[in-house]
Amino acid sequence: MKILGNIVWLLFGGLATALEYVVSSIAMMVTIIGIPFGLQSIKLASLCLWPFGARVVKKQDQPGCLSTVMNVVWFFVGGVWIALTHIGFGVALYITIIGIPFGKQHFKMAHLALTPFGREIVDKA
Repeated sequence: MKILGNIVWLLFGGLATALEYVVSSIAMMVTIIGIPFGLQSIKLASLCLWPFGARVVKKQDQPGCLSTVMNVVWFFVGGVWIALTHIGFGVALYITIIGIPFGKQHFKMAHLALTPFGREIVDKA
């Protein structure tokens, strides 16, 4: 069922959204300061390609508070707008019964889009 959900997801916007994340990450990586933010954007793109069966967890080996500082910068630079977009799509998809699983995936991406540093994507299987 996960494979079918991921294929439908890709056909109806997942691939386009992932490409947008990749293009934005390339633009961010032009400067040295933007490289960590570009890497987080690639993390969002990977989740956007195959969201069913994946989950977002906190990394276990986080030294210091660098990820917290980077999440605060990410939030003010644009993370809040990315998260709000995913929340909007999630709410819109929850209107229909068929859209509920896809809305749930948008809420998962909104969580990652809000605080991507210090998180990783793992497969449930």
